[in-house]
Parts: sequence; structure tokens; C-alpha cells
Amino acid sequence: MLISNKTNTFLALAGAAVLMASTPVLAQDAAAPAAAPAAATAPAAAPVATLPTPAAEADPESVGDAVGGSGHGDITPISMFMEAGVVVKIVMIGLILASIFSWTLLIIKLLEFGGLNRKTDRFLEEFRGTRTIADMRRVATSDEFDGNPLADMAAAATEEVELSRQAGLSVTGEHRDSALGRAQQAVAAVQAGLAARLSGGQQFLASTGSTGPFVGLFGTVYGIMNSFIGIAQSNTTNLAVVAPGIAEALLATGIGLFAAIPAVIFYNYFNTRISAYGTRSDGFNAELINAISRQLDKGA
Repeated sequence: MLISNKTNTFLALAGAAVLMASTPVLAQDAAAPAAAPAAATAPAAAPVATLPTPAAEADPESVGDAVGGSGHGDITPISMFMEAGVVVKIVMIGLILASIFSWTLLIIKLLEFGGLNRKTDRFLEEFRGTRTIADMRRVATSDEFDGNPLADMAAAATEEVELSRQAGLSVTGEHRDSALGRAQQAVAAVQAGLAARLSGGQQFLASTGSTGPFVGLFGTVYGIMNSFIGIAQSNTTNLAVVAPGIAEALLATGIGLFAAIPAVIFYNYFNTRISAYGTRSDGFNAELINAISRQLDKGA
């Protein structure tokens, strides 16, 4: 009985040892199925996407000529002029020449009016000191006042009186008015030429001032039209490519305004000067006829 109990105890201990030895294996076997579903549910790693490389945009240098620009380098007025089309260049050159001629006219007419007024002041001072018609004629025909409009008026009036005397006509008494009438007509003829003389160059200034902006605008429209044609041919809207051509076109309008604005200012200024001298000549006309009339009444 005692042996039987010992045997049962030994068998129980041996079974327990075998059970404990097999437990890790079972645990590993149990963990494996659990890990498998997890691995199955995990998403596969995303493949690295290779984006297609976009086609390179057109090289600005290769399409610059098509749109009228250089496509490289700094944009300056000189570079824009050099890269402009033939028609736009002709417009720019014409406007630049018109501007140069306008400034030349300004200098010439300023010198002309300055010398004219100084010579007129000296002539009036000497004329008002004369006492006879012969003295008036001497002062008016002096080389010092050669070409002065007021001196020419005095010379024409006094010469007409002298011609009447040489013809044996009476210039006093009842024939006095006839002599004065002829003298007045001679002065009017000189005054008519005075207006044409002083207004020289005014027509050019008026034409430049009125047409300069439109000529420049024509160059701009033509240049922008060529730029848009080049944009369509190059199939690009890159601002660095299209901007130079448009800037070149706009330069034509800028030059047109540069030529027109001074021309308008000069035209208005010289019109004022011409009008002022015309008023001065009208006043001298009355003074001259009155002086001759007094001398004729005195019998001088």
C-alpha cells in the first residue's frame, strides 16, 4: 500500500514536469497565429512614385527674337532701340530728329527775340530824338538798325514821303492827307511781312506738337502687334520673354511725348512773344504817322 502511494506521487510529479516543459512551445504556437492576422491586416509599403518631369519651358533666349526682345541682359532705352523692329526704329529716329529740331528752334528764336528787343529799344530811343523827316530817315536806314522791323517801317514811311517830293507832289496843305495815306500803306506792307518773318518755325512746332504722340502711338501699336505674333509663335507666356518686346513698343510712345510736349510749350511761348511784338509794332505805327504828320504840318 505504501509502495503504491509512492508510485502514484512519482507519476504525478513526472507529469507536472512534462507539462511545464511543454508550456513555452504552446505559448509560441499560440502567439504565431495571433501575429499572422496582424501581419495580414498591415498595409503594404507604398511604392515610391516617380513623377513625370514636366517639359522644360522654352528658353527665353531662343524665343526672345520672336517677340521682339533680346531675352537676356539688362533692359535699357538703348538696348530696346537696338532690338526694335525696322518700322519702330524709323518712327523713333523721326521723332528724335523732330525733338532735336524743336530744341534747335527754341535756341534760335530765343536769341532772335532777345536781339530784336534790344535793337528795337535802341532804335526807339534814337527815333524819338529826331526833329525832321530827314533825321527819321537817316536813323531808320542806319546800318546799326539794319533788319529791325520798326526801323524798316520808319524807312518805308519816310521814303514814301521823299518819293512824293521828288515826283513834284505837294505833301503839305491840302495834299497832306494823300501823302500820309501813301506812307500808311507803305508801313502796312512792312507789317504784313513782319508777321511772316517772326512766325518762322511755328508751323513745324505746331505739327510736331499735334502729331508727335500719334506717330509714337503708331510705332507702339506696330511693335505690340509684332510682340503678340511672336508670343503666339513661341507658344510661351513667360513674362521675362514677352516684356522686352512690349517695352520696346512703348518706348516709341515715350519718345513721341518727349518730342511733342516741348514743341507745344515752345509754340505757345513764341506765339505770345510774336503777339507782344505785334502790339508793339502797332503802337509804333501810330507814333510814326503822328510824327510824320507833325513834320508835314510844320512844312519840314
